[in-house]
Amino acid sequence: MKKVAVIGAGYAGLAVSIGLAHCNIKVRCIDIDERKIGQLSQGSVPIHEPEMEEMLRRQLAARRLTFSTDMIAGIKEADVIFIAVGTLGQEKGAPDVTAIFSVVDTIAQHVRKDVVIAIKSTVPPGTCEAVQARLREQVSSRFVCDVVANPEFLREGQALRDFLEPERIVLGGADERAITVMQELYASFSAAGVPFYTTDWRTSEMIKYSANSFLAMKVTFINEIARLCDAVGADVKVLTKALGADPRIGNQHLSPGPGYGGSCLPKDTEALALFARQAGAPLAIIEAVIESNRLQQKYVVEKMKREWSSMQGLCITVYGLAFKANTDDMRESPAIPVIDQLLAEGVQVCVYDPQAMNKACEIWGERVRYGMDAYDAAVGAHALVILTDWQEFTELHVDRLERIMAEKVIFDFRNACEAGIWRRHGFRYIGIGV
Repeated sequence: MKKVAVIGAGYAGLAVSIGLAHCNIKVRCIDIDERKIGQLSQGSVPIHEPEMEEMLRRQLAARRLTFSTDMIAGIKEADVIFIAVGTLGQEKGAPDVTAIFSVVDTIAQHVRKDVVIAIKSTVPPGTCEAVQARLREQVSSRFVCDVVANPEFLREGQALRDFLEPERIVLGGADERAITVMQELYASFSAAGVPFYTTDWRTSEMIKYSANSFLAMKVTFINEIARLCDAVGADVKVLTKALGADPRIGNQHLSPGPGYGGSCLPKDTEALALFARQAGAPLAIIEAVIESNRLQQKYVVEKMKREWSSMQGLCITVYGLAFKANTDDMRESPAIPVIDQLLAEGVQVCVYDPQAMNKACEIWGERVRYGMDAYDAAVGAHALVILTDWQEFTELHVDRLERIMAEKVIFDFRNACEAGIWRRHGFRYIGIGV
């Protein structure tokens, strides 16, 4: 049985580690964060990700999965090393692959047998090629270190399920032996009928950026259509059902909202746009997607401002801070610019999210009030604003809210609630594109 090391215990690294262990592969997950490794070793997941903690404890109990800060020991034992470290750069759109090269240098110094290095991190075209060249310069000719690009396609909130039930697996490389090793590692997926796409490094790297940029484009398209529906009095909810019925379009990513966010779509669209410009082949569509997403975040505040002559001194409750439901991730969440705009308008903001409150405190400190629950957050509010479509917000007791609010107004920027229920209780219900 091949031994696997996964370097990086973030969303992708954890999903890969736990998922491979579930497939009866012995895995060691390595990270420099001692506190995180301690938590994981005790069966506690430091992020909110459904099903992950239960599965983690099963793999720990079966002794198929271990966690460590000792990268050198993990490198020496492994037959396959996955690199799943972050690549977020300081400059907008410029990925920082420093951590990847640092890991590669450590591998080169301590490898003691032939090994396949699978790059899970999202990297610009040419990175895997550069990694392979770096290894050839540093590694003794006694050992073969081959690089394979193996991009991840995991959605936060269902990362583990996406790993275990993938829609496709992409493998990019220059060595047939390395590709074969990866195919053997993923044999259970092949047996289940998962399609494999085998190609070169640069195509694999481009596939990941292209996929995320296309999804961002689809989200932005329906947000623009929602704005137009508001302008002409059409119903985007009916429109999206009709659009989605066309198999050439499909119904996924056709729900309007306050803009896309998270750790992938914003950085990957910026990165694709940047290196397209650098390659002399600028992508006008992706540039427009990025700008339109910024406009969407401003639009939701402008829509709120239309309801009052001035927002100064109003108390507004924001439901939903994570960039999407079923995660606590607030990276690039549209809630951040929206709330910042409200504060700039002189609004007293109270916030509530089922999972992201600790991260919200790090962002706003004492500038906002933090609700203990959805109802505590709504006390004295002139309006509710839904920015994340947590199921909890679709099950609110409207009669209870009308008794504790100063004014009966709700802005549902996910079109998550049943408008008729709120209107029967005397609320002004304002959706987006409806």
